[in-house]
Amino acid sequence: MIAFEVNDMSCGHCVSSITQAVKSADKDAMVSIDLARHRVEIEPRGASAQALSDAIKDAGYTPVPV
Repeated sequence: MIAFEVNDMSCGHCVSSITQAVKSADKDAMVSIDLARHRVEIEPRGASAQALSDAIKDAGYTPVPV
């Protein structure tokens, strides 16, 4: 599992945008997001942690590895 803290994620739209970004990098990844804790957990199926981080950054957010 790969986890990121994304402190600039603040609403349901953010959750949707980040989920779509992760799926664009790894369509079969399992994504779990805890909005209250600003935590994104990903079970990748092929993408690297760097690729997933880059996808979240490209969506306009600031992921910090946990």
